[in-house]
Amino acid sequence: MHISVRADYAIRAMLAIAAAEPGRITASELARSERMSIGSLQTVLLELRRVGLVHSHRGTERGYGLARPAAAVTVGEILRAMNGALTTVRGLPTGQATYDGVGRGLRKVWLSVDDAVNAIVDRATLADLLADPDLELDDDHRTTPLSTLSTLSTLSTLSTADPRRTGSP
Repeated sequence: MHISVRADYAIRAMLAIAAAEPGRITASELARSERMSIGSLQTVLLELRRVGLVHSHRGTERGYGLARPAAAVTVGEILRAMNGALTTVRGLPTGQATYDGVGRGLRKVWLSVDDAVNAIVDRATLADLLADPDLELDDDHRTTPLSTLSTLSTLSTLSTADPRRTGSP
């Protein structure tokens, strides 16, 4: 999984906007406080507004606000809005990876990695991160980072109903 500058800016911007609630924060205040390029940040904010994660206000109450409560916005949702698929194989969504011959088992490994990544980022909300910046998530919601490895090793069945799962197993 690769976290682009754009995705990093988006998550940090969403956290700053959530922290400012119920008030608003302007792009220039956000860029200054988070040490972000204003041009890149404005592009990210425009995309976040386009996908319905933030709304902007003009006038005396100008700035950006969340479109939904912080507890209803996940890190995964923000990442997907910025980059699409969270994991890829050879530039394609993980579910489209197919192998013949000795590499056939790799598809199951990559899908398990994809499942683990999705489970973690879809569990972490903006509200969670604001309440506990050291939050670590697994199936029990709180654990050590190494437990993610055990989660990967125990994933043995894959959902065929998942729309990300295209291609042959």
